[in-house]
Amino acid sequence: MEFGVFILAQQRGYHQTSQQVISNSIEQTVVAEQAGFNTAWYAEHHFNNYSLSPSPLMMIAHMAARTSRIRLGSAVCILPLYHPARFLAEVGFVDTVSGGRLELGIGSGYQEFEFERFGVKIEESGAIYNEFLDIIPKGLTQKIVEYDGQHLKLPPSSIAVRCLQDPMPPLWITSGNPVTLGRGVRENHNLFVTALLKGNDAIGELRQRLDKVAADNGKDLDRDVKFGFLRCAYASDNQAEINAYLDCARFQRRISESLKFRRAQSDDGYMVKEVPSPTDPSFEQLRQNLPVGSVNQVIDKMLEEISILRPKHIALQTQLGDCDQKTMLRQIELWGEKIIPAIRKEVASMNAVAA
Repeated sequence: MEFGVFILAQQRGYHQTSQQVISNSIEQTVVAEQAGFNTAWYAEHHFNNYSLSPSPLMMIAHMAARTSRIRLGSAVCILPLYHPARFLAEVGFVDTVSGGRLELGIGSGYQEFEFERFGVKIEESGAIYNEFLDIIPKGLTQKIVEYDGQHLKLPPSSIAVRCLQDPMPPLWITSGNPVTLGRGVRENHNLFVTALLKGNDAIGELRQRLDKVAADNGKDLDRDVKFGFLRCAYASDNQAEINAYLDCARFQRRISESLKFRRAQSDDGYMVKEVPSPTDPSFEQLRQNLPVGSVNQVIDKMLEEISILRPKHIALQTQLGDCDQKTMLRQIELWGEKIIPAIRKEVASMNAVAA
């Protein structure tokens, strides 16, 4: 079982400077490597405080010089906002400077606010995403690549700096579209999924959907598909700490949904207002849904979720809202010291029994 940290680089208000947010993200990555996490993942968003990470590939290039072992992933590069020639060249460069540690997560995006400012129609994002899926494997594995699609055009081209990983970095597909996920399964890419802030019922439904996607494309989900699971989780005996983390998780949900559904409000054109929603989960609901509580409670809840979903990788959200940095660094260390070893031991036992 692999574990990662997912770093959104979120700013909850002007009491956090952009420099503090980025510095905290860097520090969390360094501590995650020391704690034994497998991967650090970085988001991509633009033009507001939802995420201050405009380029996960730039963040990975920087963190490659600050770390030596941990793998570094994009979660995700919003492909419709890129030109394929530059994207391919930067992927090759980043895999090289990281010593072959790149995990390449890709998505089609969902915030129309961003697309408008890049001059891209969000209605075309799915089609552009699929054309990128044509180009990326060819561009990273062939000396010369050319492409003539409806949306993307690339004359015969070769990237100067080739990837170190052979034949290419692992590709992680994120999508709510089962057809796109199915293509990822057929082409032997990895998948990245989430149940947001929901509980076991939603996780069970997610497992059923993934099973169907795999079966419809001639694969067995457990045997043939590597997929990761993005999850909010927090271990502490201090209820105030847990509540602060859950409050940040709910803040993220509110801002994400307001941007997705075009409800976002801002007084200055940048800082998105946090507006409560009638569908907001209560803290009590979140405690029931998520792995939060004492160390043992978190271990038990994580094992319960793993038994339902059976992912190969779990990415924990460590940077969201305005979580206190020192507290979150201790949390990362706690996972490395106690929680991850216990979960890995139990999962190994479960797998041995199943075999």
